[in-house]
Amino acid sequence: MDSPGKTPIPRRAETLRVLRLMGNYAPILMLGGDADGYGARWIIDGQPVQPAIATYLMQSGYVADSGATELGARKLSLTESGAEFREDGLLWWNGLSLLQKLNIVIRG
Repeated sequence: MDSPGKTPIPRRAETLRVLRLMGNYAPILMLGGDADGYGARWIIDGQPVQPAIATYLMQSGYVADSGATELGARKLSLTESGAEFREDGLLWWNGLSLLQKLNIVIRG
């Protein structure tokens, strides 16, 4: 789940949780917020996605805009490299001990 030569992965356990929720079919929804005084917000399965995680996934090319919903939110779906990143992350996580997982959840 480390990406050598790239920007460090923000909150690795939470990033992996977002990727797990996405699977192959559930997109992240990007809600524009300029008109209401807030910046863009991202949600998946009704839960907020941290801006640093959403930005990281977009800038790394792991998610891409796949169109708009009926209400104007943008759908961000996994790309091929995003699906590979997700699988690598799941393998990485499953190879960790309980103490290593706890350390990553606490420290990021």
